[in-house]
Amino acid sequence: MVQLGASQQHVHPHSIKIPGDITLGGLFPIHARGPHGLPCGELKKEKGIHRMEAMLYALDQINSDPGLLPNITLGARILDTCSRDTYALEQSLTFVQALIQKDTSDIRCSDGESPIIRKPERVVGVIGASASSVSIMVANILRLFEGLPHAVYSRGGKLLTWNGDIVGWWKKYFEELLNPTNMSSVKEAEPEDLEEASSISLAEVAKVAASHQIPQVSYASTAPELSDNNRYDFFSRVVPPDSYQAQTMLDIVKALGWNYVSTLASEGNYGESGVEAFMQISREAGGVCIAQSVKIPREPTAGEFDKIIKRLMETSNARGVIIFANEDDIKRVLEAAKRANLTGHFLFVGSDSWGAKNSPIAELEDVAEGAVTILQKRASIDGFDQYFMSRSLENNRRNIWFNEFWEDDFRCKLTRPGVKLDPDKKKCTGEERIGQDSSYEQEGKVQFVIDAVYAVAYALHSMHQDLCPSSSGVCSNMDPVEGRSLLNYIRAVNFNGSAGTSVLFNENGDAPGRYDIFQFQMTNHSLPGYRVIGQWTNNLRLNVEDMQWSGGLQSVPESICSFPCLPGERKKMVKVYPAAGTVRTSCRPTPIIKLEWNAPWALVPASIALLGILATSAVVITFIRFNDTPIVRASGRELSYVLLTGIFLIYLITFLMIAEPSVLACAFRRLLLGLGMAITYSAMLTKTNRIYRIFEQGKRSVTPPKFISPASQLIITFVLISVQVLGVFVWFAVIPPHTIIDYEELRPPNPDLARGILKCDMSDLSIICCLSYSIILMVTCTVYAVKSRGVPETFNEAKPIGFTMYTTCIIWLAFIPIFFGTAQSTEKMFIQTATLTISMSLSAFVSLGMLYMPKVYVIIFHPEQNVQKRKRSFKATRVSQKSLDEKQNGETKIVPDRSQ
Repeated sequence: MVQLGASQQHVHPHSIKIPGDITLGGLFPIHARGPHGLPCGELKKEKGIHRMEAMLYALDQINSDPGLLPNITLGARILDTCSRDTYALEQSLTFVQALIQKDTSDIRCSDGESPIIRKPERVVGVIGASASSVSIMVANILRLFEGLPHAVYSRGGKLLTWNGDIVGWWKKYFEELLNPTNMSSVKEAEPEDLEEASSISLAEVAKVAASHQIPQVSYASTAPELSDNNRYDFFSRVVPPDSYQAQTMLDIVKALGWNYVSTLASEGNYGESGVEAFMQISREAGGVCIAQSVKIPREPTAGEFDKIIKRLMETSNARGVIIFANEDDIKRVLEAAKRANLTGHFLFVGSDSWGAKNSPIAELEDVAEGAVTILQKRASIDGFDQYFMSRSLENNRRNIWFNEFWEDDFRCKLTRPGVKLDPDKKKCTGEERIGQDSSYEQEGKVQFVIDAVYAVAYALHSMHQDLCPSSSGVCSNMDPVEGRSLLNYIRAVNFNGSAGTSVLFNENGDAPGRYDIFQFQMTNHSLPGYRVIGQWTNNLRLNVEDMQWSGGLQSVPESICSFPCLPGERKKMVKVYPAAGTVRTSCRPTPIIKLEWNAPWALVPASIALLGILATSAVVITFIRFNDTPIVRASGRELSYVLLTGIFLIYLITFLMIAEPSVLACAFRRLLLGLGMAITYSAMLTKTNRIYRIFEQGKRSVTPPKFISPASQLIITFVLISVQVLGVFVWFAVIPPHTIIDYEELRPPNPDLARGILKCDMSDLSIICCLSYSIILMVTCTVYAVKSRGVPETFNEAKPIGFTMYTTCIIWLAFIPIFFGTAQSTEKMFIQTATLTISMSLSAFVSLGMLYMPKVYVIIFHPEQNVQKRKRSFKATRVSQKSLDEKQNGETKIVPDRSQ
């Protein structure tokens, strides 16, 4: 017999394995992000080692508690994310690699016996990660198998998996997506893939899918998007999302009486999503305006922070600055403010990344004085302090990174076999003690790591009581543990955490928001420092009387858009100045404007429309003058005159759209706006439909199709037109036409520039609805033009109509973004009117130019071509179609048309 465990399991050179009946995964930033080309950098003692040891401490406490998971030992597989999302993705594939096993049924030992295959490690839940970007990446891989039958190759009711290492393939798949928002289906397997695949039944797929969805509980990720229960349904966290933090900061701003603030964010998920949440909440609540929203680049150039301070000073009244930034960026902002001699000007409201930390404000206390910061309610866990300070090289061998921590913490070097010790480095004795020979302060998220581990433990305990009531260990009902079921138990926990506060989750997996509010003060204390001035738990409790500002001031500084006006003053965009004369107590009417004929927005469309009317008139006169000539008769005189009428009305609507609004003008706008296009494209649709039906009928028999006579064509056209007319008259009945004065469209901050716009009661939506029927006709006509593109050259109107419709569609596709893209412009009505009328005139020019200008050219300049040609019978059409079909099938034989 041989063991295949080594080949069956992935190698874990950078992970901690704690054996147990049930295994939890752990993700911690043991190392910082590495320099270019390297995944990992220097060791992170507090955020990495402290937090990871907190998980080990929690496991020890749970396993030694006879009342929690009795006779069940919790184990762990702990990985290093190196503070990088893509590296964390690669590492977290460890948690799912055992989900799909390769088929070993054909493997035999030398003696013919089946091999002993080590049972793969199954992780039932993951504690982590720290950074939100990492948690987002990991959350996608951990919920991967929720849609298992659609997420891997499938064919013929079978699920296909690789015989080789699936981890490598999924790694490549996810690195291409980086941050997938939805699990999209993978393409069908190619034949060569099938040769390398083994199959399991879909019934087994359902069982695998149910048992291998892995819940995740984070101890530090606060990005608001992780609250999306549709995208991250297996993600929970024992810390509140930044949306609560943003609400807390907004409540602080309002409590201080500020209504004009700026925002400052470090580029990245934390800073940008935090500021976005603040701005969204402030918009919904109202009462606070954002003066500037400034982003700090990931790699700031020299002088970048000086430019940021200069930009913030462009709105100097907005002294309040909401800052979601990392420690380094906070420090450099304060340094830039000091260089600009603006100490005491800015009033910072900092997020929990600032909290009560001293590192960002070291030697910058005078600039930071008065800064208000928030921090999640937390407590130091005494039991963890005792545990961690008792760790040594001898009793902590399970931590594979502890030697590295030891060297970093005590600034010494451990001896290793075969490695020569650097003479400049102090040798570690192993007798050093944490907290005695080195400084030690418990990292702030230790409490939350412990709470996260306990949340999963309590969920497993409840699950065990329900599924294994008579078993003292893990029973068959929990082997394996179903991820969806465990998630439900996690969401249902409610217990007192390590700090004595309740741990529970809402329907999105978020913990309740609980924050302490600090202010950095320098007076009335023996030493400068942070002082608790309030707290937030669903609502704000702020002790404003305990607050102190720059220079020891007790009164709250102002951060407002403008100061209240004194009698005889009025507000403008410039500084307040006294109004001449006596106090004014009456109102003056807002000037009313409309689109003037001499404005560029009117002159250009009117000129184009006038040119179109002259050209249309010339075509109509030519057709009437040569009404009985072969070319005019061949073009379908009746439908041509209808179509030309529609083109004329399209040009005419330009003048109605520019004319001064009145009840009569508004009524004609409604009627003619869509009527001209409806007439034009109804006639064109009838033409293309006729050609298509003739040609299709010719494929089957010599009997001509019905309704192709001129009278039938006119009836069809007028029926199509009547739909548009009927719709307009219904509109007249429901909402009679009238004029309005719009005071909202031109309402700038400066009241002197405010104007009312006289317009017809036609909104953007009503205009589009009015044109929608014509657009439907246009699209339908285009479809028939495409279907008729292969007709013989003798059907000379089919291809011009096709080109006309293709060009028209392009014009209107360009019209839509231009029309709606001007919604925020101060000249919205003028731009939209010009865009609409020019687009309609261009459509008319396309129809006129492609359908009628060539005919007019032949009639006037080449009358010798305007002669009678042989009549084509319907049978000839059928023979020509057969010839065309043979040509398209690759046959070069020419079938002459001898039927005439």
